[in-house]
Amino acid sequence: MTFNQTLDAIRVYEAGKPIELVVREFGIEPKDIIKLASNENPFGCSPKVQEAVSAIVSKMALYPDDSMYKLKDGLAKRFGIDPHEVVIGAGSDQVIEFAVHAKTGPGKKILINSITFAMYEIYAHHVGAEVIRTASRAHDLDEFYALYLEHKPSIIFLCTPNNPTGDSADAADVKAFLSKIDRETLVIVDGAYMEYARYKDSAKALEPKELIEAYDNVLYLGTFSKAYGLGGMRVGYGIAQRDIITALYKLRPPFNITTLSLEAASAALEDEAFVQRCIAKNFEEMDRYEAFAEAHGIRAIESYTNFVTLCLKEGTSSTEVADALLRQGMIVRNLAGYGLNAIRVTVGKPEENDRFFALAAELV
Repeated sequence: MTFNQTLDAIRVYEAGKPIELVVREFGIEPKDIIKLASNENPFGCSPKVQEAVSAIVSKMALYPDDSMYKLKDGLAKRFGIDPHEVVIGAGSDQVIEFAVHAKTGPGKKILINSITFAMYEIYAHHVGAEVIRTASRAHDLDEFYALYLEHKPSIIFLCTPNNPTGDSADAADVKAFLSKIDRETLVIVDGAYMEYARYKDSAKALEPKELIEAYDNVLYLGTFSKAYGLGGMRVGYGIAQRDIITALYKLRPPFNITTLSLEAASAALEDEAFVQRCIAKNFEEMDRYEAFAEAHGIRAIESYTNFVTLCLKEGTSSTEVADALLRQGMIVRNLAGYGLNAIRVTVGKPEENDRFFALAAELV
């Protein structure tokens, strides 16, 4: 069977291995498996979220409120914006898909960092757009600007903090960069991990309200999958001026978010204290990862997220390390596919991190 030729350039996105697959492949009991590969909140979601979802389980037979009024209103209050400046997606990656389909296509280009979230490139290939990458690992905004002048991309992606490396650009530098970009270029600021960056260093914090008021070509992305502990519910959002949101809504399918997901995300916004406690614990444990790296002579990229990238020594293979850990029930992310001899480890609970340190000490 023949398919669209654009598929030839697309590689399948590989998510972190699920626990169920490790059980089947290696015969390890589920209780003996620790998953530190997908940047999930190890403490889960707020108890208030569980209560709210349990209370509406009987409504699963009904289509969700497609206006998404409750969640959009909650986000509007959280960020001090208008509900009409919000679009909701099944994860923030669906909002990325809307934006790419709305703005770019054959003969056009997108500009991304050399190492960054893989879905930017995949969605660009969906529509036949060319992908331009920087050479630098970290977001070098001077390099971004030089490539912008050379290629005039229709979309620029800034992932800050960056996935899968964890580094983050200074907010002032991002704003200075945005001020130099023409208003026909859509700049997507992916803030999937912004709750963590904001907590660790206010100089890294980008506020959606400030961005969209100052720059009418910016789309800010956020998600409930990380700090809010709702990865399984698949809820993300985009914030921008109304003309951008209106364009994206033309691509949004009806009922793209489930009834239970909408309720979970709305309830999560009501318990910010829970989120802040989780983030505080995250950085307490992050200190232990940095100490582990130093003790074993490996480099940990300074992280403003809930994961840490450990760059392994020459002669040590990230593929071999990740596989060896997997066979012992420890799931981490091998970054060889990104051109890095490194593993990315989600910061877990203290006892989960203890287990990682014990296993990894024999391998790195």
